Amino acid sequence: MTNSHPNVLILRAPGTNCDRETAYAFEQAGAGVELVHVNRVLEQPGLFDRFQILCIPGGFSYGDDVAAGRIFANQFRHHLDEQLNRFKDAGKIILGICNGFQVLLKSGVLLEETPETGPPATLTWNDSGRFEDRWVQLSAGQSDCVLLRGIESMYLPVAHAEGKFVTRDEGVLAALDRGKQLALRYRCQVVPANADGPVPYPDNPNGSVADIAGVCDTTGRVLGLMPHPERHIDRTQHPRWTRGEGRQPGDGMQIFLNAVEYFA
Repeated sequence: MTNSHPNVLILRAPGTNCDRETAYAFEQAGAGVELVHVNRVLEQPGLFDRFQILCIPGGFSYGDDVAAGRIFANQFRHHLDEQLNRFKDAGKIILGICNGFQVLLKSGVLLEETPETGPPATLTWNDSGRFEDRWVQLSAGQSDCVLLRGIESMYLPVAHAEGKFVTRDEGVLAALDRGKQLALRYRCQVVPANADGPVPYPDNPNGSVADIAGVCDTTGRVLGLMPHPERHIDRTQHPRWTRGEGRQPGDGMQIFLNAVEYFA
């Protein structure tokens, strides 16, 4: 698939609040971007055909009533399932950030599920029992995710209350590991003496199993992550840039560049 100027659909719902920052990041990466309310695609599902990249940004869709991302996810599951499957089968890219990760996971778009077993994984309340707003260190795993090409580590902010990734059982976790789908993990900002143990709070801000911060599907073209790459696309967004820390562009920018370059 080739397109020198891929078009990105930023799909928002009531409560979405990171759509403009995400659109700006994609624009800086060279993409054409449209911000579209979910009601428009419910009315005109054919709108998906105009885009090569779909992004569900962060925020609190529908106020996170019932559970974070659940209502938006149910719209996907019950009204847009056919269109989203066709979008994926066409070799296109889907990115879910924070609330978007919750939506992709709870809708079944990200990880396959069956009527017999139900969802293989979910995102639930942080172990701390409160909203976590802090910067975290991340390492990219041995995944086949096209959005993480060339990325070994990132320093990004998180802002969520329901970001703890848990799997149905250890068998699911092992299968995701074997399939190279555990794309991003939290890591310690200061390496402890017991470097092989689990990453403690607050470096793992939510208690995710196996320190998981992001997961991709089997194709490597669908990625969900809790941290916000759109909030660190410029060095001046680094919390200690005035002390000489950070790099240009910011760590999150490569994700958006990779998405655009995939269609070059």
